[in-house]
Amino acid sequence: MTKQYTGSSFSFNKHDIILFSFFLFTLQGTLMFTIISPDQFKQIPWKNGKGTTTELAINDGGTLDNFNWRLSIASVVENGEFSDFSGYWRNLILLSGEGIELTHDTNKAKQLKTPLSVASFDGGSATSGKLVKNKISDFNLIHKIGCYKAIVTTYIETDKVTINSGDLCFVYAVDSTIEINEQKNNSHILLLKNHLLKINLPSVNHFTACGAMMIIITLIPISE
Repeated sequence: MTKQYTGSSFSFNKHDIILFSFFLFTLQGTLMFTIISPDQFKQIPWKNGKGTTTELAINDGGTLDNFNWRLSIASVVENGEFSDFSGYWRNLILLSGEGIELTHDTNKAKQLKTPLSVASFDGGSATSGKLVKNKISDFNLIHKIGCYKAIVTTYIETDKVTINSGDLCFVYAVDSTIEINEQKNNSHILLLKNHLLKINLPSVNHFTACGAMMIIITLIPISE
């Protein structure tokens, strides 16, 4: 793979990309995007103490009890109550397993049974999950209400997607390699399976993502 920008050319093969597990790409001195590999993820206890979550990314200075946004992956192995995240909005995406049925405040809300199906709900509601059969894994975006508006889209089949403008954007490669292109400077890089891409200010440049089994998230600040 050859990556070109500002008159220079850099070549990486797949092995090189794996070695650079935490890769920073800058244009004219400004950090444009970060690739975060699985060995950079953190294991964090659930707030309710009944399990752990794999934290992929969190805003600078964020903690489990006080953050603006957080991305994570968790395994659900039994029926039970979800942690209370009052003041936050949750977006839950089914990654693997036969599904889960969510109930909010005693009202059945949604069944997630197909890969990359999404449920969005208030983190302060009394939410419980009932597994359809065996354990599942899910991808979670949690963001503070009144701080950001989130756009969450998922793609099962191969597609080429223009990334929406926003303050922050994330691309997660669920089960295959994704090609990311930055059109203004004619640069590109491969996002490997289970890696997360964080893009700062995608509206400044024009990014596209091409591949299958991917999650794309845009966070747009809400003006006070």
